[in-house]
Amino acid sequence: MRRTIALALVAALFGCGNSAAPRLIPVAAGSDWRRVATPSDRERLRAWRQTWQRALAAARRAAPEAVAAQGALFDYDRALDQPIPPLGSYNCRVYKLGARQPGQLDYVDYPAFACRVAADEGGTVRLEKLTGSQRPTGVIFADNGLRAVFLGVMILGDEARPYPYGREPARDLAGWVERIGPARWRVALPQPAFESLLDVVELVPAR
Repeated sequence: MRRTIALALVAALFGCGNSAAPRLIPVAAGSDWRRVATPSDRERLRAWRQTWQRALAAARRAAPEAVAAQGALFDYDRALDQPIPPLGSYNCRVYKLGARQPGQLDYVDYPAFACRVAADEGGTVRLEKLTGSQRPTGVIFADNGLRAVFLGVMILGDEARPYPYGREPARDLAGWVERIGPARWRVALPQPAFESLLDVVELVPAR
């Protein structure tokens, strides 16, 4: 029965494949992300530190100056209070650390794209990357005073809508959300399906 309820919740959370656009997730504010996350995503989140250390070591070998220039962004022990970004528009940059396969790059950074943090009337907070060829979209769940959890999916290319979370494992994403500066946040996504060992999404308010 619990499994059936959990599956039904996941379907409701991330909409169906026929929806015209990503929808806000109608889940009560304060819901436990552990009851929503897939087993593989829970495992990715549990192993985040080992993944981050491997990815960062590879990135430092490939691009030591570029990694050092980002300061707190890649410091996995850096976490301040208020981990959930305020609602609004953001500039977001994606950094890919550590190659998943031989021949891929161990460090890649992209220019800033547009992101948005929004909420529905029930208080559910959603993060969406609005531009670019890879666009994470999903929900931010409170976890503790120093970090939150992102669960979502990856939208690719010219796709207009996301897969439902949990239906296509290669599109599922799970990460830790932390504040690392006065107006600077990051979403660290361990073991994404494409290209890297770790994706780090930096968020700063759009001016």
